[in-house]
Order: sequence, then structure tokens, then C-alpha cells
Amino acid sequence: MLRQRIRIRTSPLVYLARAVLILASLGLALYGLALLALALKANPETVNDGSAYRSAYDYLAGVEPADITGQVRLIAGLAGLGTFLVFGFLALKEIPRPYLARGELRLAEDERGVVDVDPRAIERVAEAAARENEAVRSAAARYGTEDLTLNVAVTRARDLRATLRDIRARAREQLERHGLPSLPVHVTITGFERKTRRELR
Repeated sequence: MLRQRIRIRTSPLVYLARAVLILASLGLALYGLALLALALKANPETVNDGSAYRSAYDYLAGVEPADITGQVRLIAGLAGLGTFLVFGFLALKEIPRPYLARGELRLAEDERGVVDVDPRAIERVAEAAARENEAVRSAAARYGTEDLTLNVAVTRARDLRATLRDIRARAREQLERHGLPSLPVHVTITGFERKTRRELR
């Protein structure tokens, strides 16, 4: 049985989530040190100067029911909802999303050996097939384990639907012609490049 490499997809927001995690961890470490200092009979004023724990406690202890107005409740509620959404979204981005790295495609295996095809060879077949269409200026293919993606730049904007259908059909035909498995082919227009450009005067 072939062993597949496992890779993890990461989002740029992961770094923001980790920065928030680091700041929260530093805050917990700071107040943990403050608690340890108080347990060791350190000067409470000195500890308060470094952590403001007592100032925060006195402020919250001094809040009375009359201070909680409708406007304060509205602001607190919206702030809590916004905090929940932002940090919840960042937490979702922290969840690892493993996927199988692409590898060689095994076409045949018997007592005499095996026949493997490199992913780039499959991509080259699809790219060559796409360039057979006269409207295609450039093509770049990406082979996944279960599908094939074709990004093409065309030289004319008209009849795009027919162009896409023709490119997909050509790619599938070439895959079959070369004895490769029939994969779902996804074609995307990524650019429009004219064959000729007007010169600036």
C-alpha cells in the first residue's frame, strides 16, 4: 500500500490568531506572577503598579446598578457579540485542515513492475490540449488527487462559454488518448490578452 504525505492548509489569519493567543498567554503569566508575589508577601502597592489588579478590582467593585444604563448594556452587548464573532472566527482558522499531498499516479502494477506517472506529466498533457484551442494564449494546469484544474488566458472575450467547453473536451480527450484516468476537469479564465495592441501615439 502506497504511503501518502499529509500536509496542513494554513490561512494568513492563523498568524493573527496566534498573536492574540500569545498576548492572552502573556497576560495570564503576568497576573500569575502578581499572584505569586502577593503569596510571597510582596508589597501590594508595588504589585499593583505592575499589574493594576487592585485598581481594576476597586473600579469594578464601585460599579452600582444605577451605572448600568441602557446605553451601557447596548455597548457591552455589541462588544461581546463582536468579540465572540472575531475570536470564534480566528479559532476556526486555527483548526488544522490536513490533506493528502499529490503524488505519482499508478497506472498499472503486475509481477514485472509498476507504471507510475508524475503529476507534472499529467499537467503537461492538459496544458498542451488547452493550447490547441486558437483562443488560448497560455495555460497552467494543476493536478489534484481527484481532479484537474486548468487556468487559461485567452486572446478574445467573445464565445467564452464555447471556448471553455472546447478546452475541457480537449483535455479529457487527451487524457483518454494517453491512457490516463478520466478526471473531472475544471477550466477557469484567469486573463485576457490581446494578440495585438494599439501603439501609443
